[in-house]
Amino acid sequence: MARYTGPVCRICRRFGTKLFLKGQRCFGPKCAVERRKYPPGEHGQGRRKVSEYGLQLAEKQKLRSIYGVLERQFHTHFVEAERRPGMTGANLLAILERRLDNAVYRLGFASSRAQARHIVRHGHFDLNGRKTDIPSATVREGDVIRVRSTSRENEYFLAAKGDLTESTVPRWLSLDPADLSGRVLRVPERDDIDTQVNEQLVVEYYSR
Repeated sequence: MARYTGPVCRICRRFGTKLFLKGQRCFGPKCAVERRKYPPGEHGQGRRKVSEYGLQLAEKQKLRSIYGVLERQFHTHFVEAERRPGMTGANLLAILERRLDNAVYRLGFASSRAQARHIVRHGHFDLNGRKTDIPSATVREGDVIRVRSTSRENEYFLAAKGDLTESTVPRWLSLDPADLSGRVLRVPERDDIDTQVNEQLVVEYYSR
């Protein structure tokens, strides 16, 4: 299945909640969810009865959309979460949070995960001193994520440096704005993740 390339605001409207796929636009008056609080399409304002399976599928698709992961890769993450001790849903969220593109987004180097994935793919980051251009790379405790020396004079990072703030960084990460770097302090727990999803419905979907 190919990656979705259409208007991402339609995704938020489909699920009836902000998924923060457009960066700063999601916080302003132009947010599509605020302007049109109903699903897109000809029958968007009609009443629909959703089955239990439909709820589970919608929650799975919502989580996929938030992190920008394709179906096969998402299922791979779920299988890995099942193998680990503890709650499968919490494990799945922790795996998704520890993707390099998400860590870059959480540190504030990008205004959306899509933008973070873009700048990671273009090779602007070092992971533990080595150039890494794989957005799905998993970061671990003690890892250091740093903007490459060759990218620091890039106009994008010069502008981003002034907007970096430690107050918005989750507790499992630390940020050094002056050095344009961040460190993974520990594996994120469920309380550290502000993603508004019911992960248990995702587990039930794959447990059918």
